Amino acid sequence: MQANYMLSEDPLSLDRIRSILIRLEDTIIFSLIERAQFAHNPKIYEPGVFKELEALEFNGSWLEWFLKETEVFHAKARRYTRPDSPDEYPFTTGLPDPVLPPPEYPSILYPNTINVNASILSFYIRLIVPRVTVQASLALASLKRSKGMISEEELGDDGNYGSAATVDVEVLQAISKRVHYGKFVSESKFKQDPAAFIPHIQRGDTDALAALITKPEVERCLLVRLRRKAMLYAQDFASDGEPLPNGTGKSKIDVDCVVDLYESHIIPLTKQVEVEYLLQRLDGLSQEEVEELANSKRQC
Repeated sequence: MQANYMLSEDPLSLDRIRSILIRLEDTIIFSLIERAQFAHNPKIYEPGVFKELEALEFNGSWLEWFLKETEVFHAKARRYTRPDSPDEYPFTTGLPDPVLPPPEYPSILYPNTINVNASILSFYIRLIVPRVTVQASLALASLKRSKGMISEEELGDDGNYGSAATVDVEVLQAISKRVHYGKFVSESKFKQDPAAFIPHIQRGDTDALAALITKPEVERCLLVRLRRKAMLYAQDFASDGEPLPNGTGKSKIDVDCVVDLYESHIIPLTKQVEVEYLLQRLDGLSQEEVEELANSKRQC
């Protein structure tokens, strides 16, 4: 999902940010549904398994190679150029420069060094993929056992390495955008009332900063909305577009897994990004500039 920062609408409007985050829920859910149709395929996450990659002088996993090749192309197309792509963060380093000169986007975020994609990649591979693919893996295991194949190593492997990794990249990029969009939330709230944040930033008080940006009721509503969406999107539909009765068709995805992804991973990591961004918000400013910010009028 892409955002257009050339439009006149304020990119730091909380209503606009909320709209983008809600659309990203759809992107993430649908991408997980796509991933759930393939088995776990654990070997694509293990470095050194595919000797073909060694011939390319690449020592990482199949997924890491997929990410690198995808992001090399995207980097050439200006996906990760600062400041014109403030919501895009690569998983790989050493990417090439864009082919075209950067467009003249307005400056939106304060310069910062925050990129938590390593954490996203870790929890996605270890905790989300095995859970979201369990139905496909079990169905595959049953089929293989019926044919006399009993190797545990092969039971969760359907050979769809390219297809699985392609969807993995889509899921990871969507989660990354969702998590790093926390910077927009922090910048928006900081600009509304800099004086409320500056003392806590100067003291490095992470708990106080988290309290300023956290709204438990909003998080509760998010999880309720997410569960309802996942339940709806996971249904099968008849030819006339009506949902099949409960029990008629299998759910396309583990709804609890989707909710847990947000509750246990995306929301906490987004808060971490928001707080870390605020901690860097005064970097490079003179004392006079900080005082001017502190004395500026509160925006409504």
